[in-house]
Order: sequence, then C-alpha cells, then structure tokens
Amino acid sequence: MVLGYNHNLMYKGEVFHVQTEDSGVANPHIITLLYRGGVIVSSKKTSYSDILKMDNLEVVVEELMKEQHKEMMRRLKAGDFDEKAFSFSAQLIENYEIPTLAPEADPVADLFSMTSPPDSASKGSVSLLFDLPQVSVKSDPAPLAKDSASPDSKNKINNLDETILSVFGSRDK
Repeated sequence: MVLGYNHNLMYKGEVFHVQTEDSGVANPHIITLLYRGGVIVSSKKTSYSDILKMDNLEVVVEELMKEQHKEMMRRLKAGDFDEKAFSFSAQLIENYEIPTLAPEADPVADLFSMTSPPDSASKGSVSLLFDLPQVSVKSDPAPLAKDSASPDSKNKINNLDETILSVFGSRDK
C-alpha cells in the first residue's frame, strides 16, 4: 500500500507543494492538496468505494493516486490556479514573527490583590473574604489546660486550631 506522494514544484518563482494521500479501505478516498506557503490553494477528493471488491485494489488505488497527483501538477503548470494562488501574500513560517502580546489580566490574582478593608486585622497581607476575629495572644508560652474552668480561658485563643474554631464556632456545639 502506498501511503502518499509529495512533491515541491517551483512555479513563477514560488514553491508549491503537492500532496496526495489514500485514506484506506475503511474510508476509501484519495485526497490531493496543493499548497503555497502553507496555505491550501486547491484540493481534490476522489472516492473509490465503488471498486472496493476488486481483486487488485491496491494496484488500482496506486494508479488512481498517481494520476490525481500528476493532474494537480499539470493544472498548476497550466496556470489553472494562478488567480487564487497569487491573490494572497504567503509568508514562510521561518520568517514569521510571533507578535508579543501584553499579558492578560489574571482574575484570581486580581481578587487577592484587592485592598483590605480599613478595619482589617493585618495591613499589607492578602485580603480575605472575611475578617478574622481580633485575637489576643497570651504572652505566657504555656498552653491552656483543656479542662480549665476559668471564665477567661474561653475568650483567649492560643493556636491556629483555636483560631479556626473561633471563626466557625465552638467545638462544643
């Protein structure tokens, strides 16, 4: 089985590429494309579903491919595609400069860069969607006893877990 044919042709000072491929018996058609500068100038698609049961299908398809490929090259040389092929200015990909675009705004970064409300607990840090309660940190490094019955112990928060629980409610609830 022939996978395809590819030829580059110089015509009127420009390089044209002719490519012919067989899509196989599962999708029985032959496609020939004519390119100039990466742009398709012309295409031809021929189905061979009507001859799938032939004994020498592979040879017949190869001949159909050769003829369709040569026909596209002959038509190019005859000027059949001049109007379409030279109506645009093709640039070679090697000479193409990719424009530099300004970066787009990042909505997530914009959300976190918003200024904190004036009564926020920390200035200059990432603003939160809610304000943490004002926490007085005990200067004594010893942790509070869990069974402490003093009325002051419920109002003082000593660690991150206690801070989180104070925001979402007491663990006794």
